[in-house]
Amino acid sequence: MGTVSIGNLVLESGHVLEGAELAYERSGDPSAPAILICHALTGDQYAVGNAEHPGWWSGLAGPGRAIDTEEYQVISFNVLGGCNGSTGPLSLNPLTGKPYRSEFPLLTIRDMVNAEYQALKTLGINKLKSVIGGSLGGMKALEWGALYPDVIESIVPLAITPAFSSYALAFNHIGIRAIENDPDFQNGSYEGSPDFNGFHLARMAGMISYRSGKLFNDRFGRSESGENFEVEAYLDYQGRKLAQRFDANSYLVLLKAMNSHDIGERKINVPIFSVSFTNDLLYPAELMIPWVKEQPEARWEIVETDFGHDGFLVEFEKWSELIKGFLQQEEHLKAAR
Repeated sequence: MGTVSIGNLVLESGHVLEGAELAYERSGDPSAPAILICHALTGDQYAVGNAEHPGWWSGLAGPGRAIDTEEYQVISFNVLGGCNGSTGPLSLNPLTGKPYRSEFPLLTIRDMVNAEYQALKTLGINKLKSVIGGSLGGMKALEWGALYPDVIESIVPLAITPAFSSYALAFNHIGIRAIENDPDFQNGSYEGSPDFNGFHLARMAGMISYRSGKLFNDRFGRSESGENFEVEAYLDYQGRKLAQRFDANSYLVLLKAMNSHDIGERKINVPIFSVSFTNDLLYPAELMIPWVKEQPEARWEIVETDFGHDGFLVEFEKWSELIKGFLQQEEHLKAAR
């Protein structure tokens, strides 16, 4: 765990981000084959974690897990534009000596991947066994395959589509408007914690899109909690919880980067293993599979789940062996070539 400096980064917009840094977690033997794990929208670099503080993907990656840190070294970065140690809106702008806040430049998914490519080189990692991620992390996995096929051996994008769908754009639009139209946002110049109603509402909209209607109905029904329905109390809690740990300007930067993502008809010249989840409102399999079928070397699986888009964060017993099997198969194929 630490922070790596990557110097000045030229963004796709032409803006130069001076003195950029990425916070990272590195687990396993540093001499072992490297796997890069990419987190989702409000995730962080702690994918594996430790016994006392398990990471957000500790059910998939760690000692004896499908991504076995006794066999691989696992790297995970806090995304550029994030708020957990990497350069983002909370960072000091070297030109002004003050936090960027709303003056932080717009990013693309490719900017994030280019930053991580530079960071890996700085860390002395010149080859990746695979790049694996879900949601925003899956977007990055696709871009890794498109931008740096000579550096990686495979990609595993989960809960993703080749372009951000109109339906997904609609939810992001609600979140962006809720934040930007809240007077307490102060055009991005708020002081202290971004614990204001607009951010709460943005998170609530996101939470509704991440899971299926069946899961909500089965979990909450019409149960009440005090004067509110339990589902209302749940959403209120989730809104407050995120606003107390995440930065609203970072949230906007990342939402807008996701909005712009479109891999188009590009062919990715590394093996692809795509995993989609049923009831995923944002990234449905029917938008991913036709694209996967046109790729030079790709396979896919669809996992049945009521968790919808959040399927890639839970129920590891349903799909982690698929990831393990793909990595092992690719290792055998590589040895036979």
